[in-house]
Amino acid sequence: MPHPTRTTGGAVSTAVTVIVPTYNERDNIAELVARAARALDGRSAEILFVDDSADDTPREIARIAEHAPLPVRVIHREHNTGGLGGAVVVGLQAAASDLCIVMDGDLQHPPELLPALLARHAAGDADVVAASRYIGGGDTSGLGTAVRFGVSRIATWLTRAMFPIRLARSTDPMTGFFLVDRARLDLDALRPQGFKILLEILARTDLRIAEVPMAFAERRHGTSKASMRQGATFLAHLTRLRFGKMSLFALIGVIGAVLNLGIMWALTSAGVPYVLAAVIGAEVTIVGNFLLQERFVFADMRNDARSPAMRFLTSFAFNNVEAGLRIPVMALMVETWHISSVLATALSLIVAFFARFLFHSLVVYAPRGRRRTDAADGPSTDTAALRVLRAIDAEATRPGEL
Repeated sequence: MPHPTRTTGGAVSTAVTVIVPTYNERDNIAELVARAARALDGRSAEILFVDDSADDTPREIARIAEHAPLPVRVIHREHNTGGLGGAVVVGLQAAASDLCIVMDGDLQHPPELLPALLARHAAGDADVVAASRYIGGGDTSGLGTAVRFGVSRIATWLTRAMFPIRLARSTDPMTGFFLVDRARLDLDALRPQGFKILLEILARTDLRIAEVPMAFAERRHGTSKASMRQGATFLAHLTRLRFGKMSLFALIGVIGAVLNLGIMWALTSAGVPYVLAAVIGAEVTIVGNFLLQERFVFADMRNDARSPAMRFLTSFAFNNVEAGLRIPVMALMVETWHISSVLATALSLIVAFFARFLFHSLVVYAPRGRRRTDAADGPSTDTAALRVLRAIDAEATRPGEL
């Protein structure tokens, strides 16, 4: 996470920090601070804006802070890495209190609900208290059109279906208005993308969840940041959260498989023998897959692993050995089962996927000191099968990036 580039106001010791990510919300700042200050009257609190604006929102926040009845700070980011979710993580890192409340800066999240979130947390049985639009007393009228309401409900149902255990007590995991105990989070493990930071927190951490009803208000000023691009980002992030690195590895594997099949089809159509065509297709996709995996799947593991040249040589050697074994098997299927060479190649690639993933995760990108550490620990009592299953579980669910 890049460091913020400009901070206004110093951190003070407070009982609660209200984190407000903003993007061109200048016209909402004065009202938001005034209403939040009234709601938090008598409490030790601060408001921390994390701003990605292209307008003069930071100057407006600094102006309001001069006369605000509670401490107000702003962190302005020149590069909005991770979008709104990334801004929230920056706020959590910089907050003066472990008790943090995240809310939007567009006034659709009513500041008057702040005491209810704090009171529910004070009961002592929750690490996260979310403001839900979908429990008794909640209201979704601020979503506007029936289409937006439908999209919101479908996204919520899909998310809860993907995480039936972690989200069993959450009716609105997509809400952006929530309280969280920062001490319960591993901030370095978060990989925020787009708007849905609460989903990221709940999916990656085993937390006790409670909810209070929220009447989602209509936007006063500015325009909604929702878009088709944000929707695509959400779906990609949901996939990463559910399936971790293995989903990205599989996606690249699919791309490589399609390329492999395309090369085979083109070469065999031109009269090249199918075995030679398979060899050429395999070599091209081995190199292409390695480059994509370096950039998108194992980027977070490269610094601790061996040199790029050694990673490439190890990966290239393994994949060629695997291809050397797979292609004769493919040829045997063609000759004995009398199926097409393209179908036989597709079947063999599916079988090879798991071996490739485990080898790259546990060998190619293994930390340089891991083997020595494992040896120093002495012999393990686990069976080989159990160690493989644990390795698959650990590596498949490791956070991934696109």
